Amino acid sequence: MGGLISINLEEFYKKNEKFLQNLNEIAMERQIQLQYQMQERQKALQIARSRDIFLWFSAFNITAATGLLTGFRRTKRPYLLAPLVPLTFVNLYYWDLAYGNKVHRIRMEAEHIMSHESDMLELPCGLPTPSSVDQGRLDAEEKKKIHPPLP
Repeated sequence: MGGLISINLEEFYKKNEKFLQNLNEIAMERQIQLQYQMQERQKALQIARSRDIFLWFSAFNITAATGLLTGFRRTKRPYLLAPLVPLTFVNLYYWDLAYGNKVHRIRMEAEHIMSHESDMLELPCGLPTPSSVDQGRLDAEEKKKIHPPLP
């Protein structure tokens, strides 16, 4: 009779193990999808920020260029046009970032680094381990005991 119960329990544990494994896979897939969607939103925010900076810098560049060209026409001194060169380069950089294909070029370079220069991506001291995280937590608690926060 004990053999029959142990066989049923083993089958139950195997089914339960498969069920738990399936739940873990679903949870991991959801976590990956969540991280991907958050990354997409962060990229969209970065692009929107780049477009906003481009608009503000363009307004500044136009104002500065107008003033510098007016000063050049009145004085005929060519050094007044010198600031237009770096201002133009910076403005073109932001235009490329906001509306050009700079984001695509950055992504391609990142893919190249990940596939051909992966050693540059390694974290110092390797990946954190549960024991190192626990040790850091215990150290933080110990520091709180030694140096309590001021009221």
